[in-house]
Amino acid sequence: MLPDFFIRGFIDSDYPEMIRLWESLGLGGAHRGDDLLVINRTIKMGGQLLLMVEKESASIVGSSWLTVDGRRTYLHHFGIKEGLQGKGLAKMLLTESLKLAKTFGMQVKLEVHKDNFKALDLYTKARFSYLGDYQTFIIRDISSI
Repeated sequence: MLPDFFIRGFIDSDYPEMIRLWESLGLGGAHRGDDLLVINRTIKMGGQLLLMVEKESASIVGSSWLTVDGRRTYLHHFGIKEGLQGKGLAKMLLTESLKLAKTFGMQVKLEVHKDNFKALDLYTKARFSYLGDYQTFIIRDISSI
């Protein structure tokens, strides 16, 4: 592990800083249903939210949210703060995330934008395989159903 950073689990008081990180990276926010209630629900269901923290400042510089549905582990909201990318932090966070996912004993699935070449390279090197020509759909506002 890089000496100036460590990985730990999420606690409720991390939420404001973590949301700012997610929004700065385009990973999500409360407007996408990523509120504290949902995060805690996924953790109670067996998931985990890992945070990469800079030791000196104690600031959150990365996240990896693992959720489970009983069949698969989903890896999402994975990212490293701009300005710290390209220093090996993503590889370190992904390694820890996959160690944790292995303990869950389920397949690991993720989504990545087709033009995010750095992430595609990272995930390919970690032995993720492309599923083919699948498209992703979602209904965010369930009141519209």
